[in-house]
Amino acid sequence: MKKLITILIVLASLFTLVGISFADVYVRGYVRRDGTYVQPHWRSDPDTLPYNNWSYPGNVNPYTGRRAPGNADRYIYGRDYGYHLTPYQR
Repeated sequence: MKKLITILIVLASLFTLVGISFADVYVRGYVRRDGTYVQPHWRSDPDTLPYNNWSYPGNVNPYTGRRAPGNADRYIYGRDYGYHLTPYQR
């Protein structure tokens, strides 16, 4: 019985971790102010970390299979995420 409970706890933990790691958000189609229609699409769950976005250089979008191009330093320093890394933190 203890073995069964342990297995159930491990499985529940794994399902929780998988749910957290695949936190994707579906965006419904909409019309911009300039009249351009944006198709419905999936995107990564928004947060303040640039490293886990699909557009971060080197990351792969799981829906398109495309690797994001670009320079990681320009990606980080070209945007303001509310914090600034010094050259020693790179």
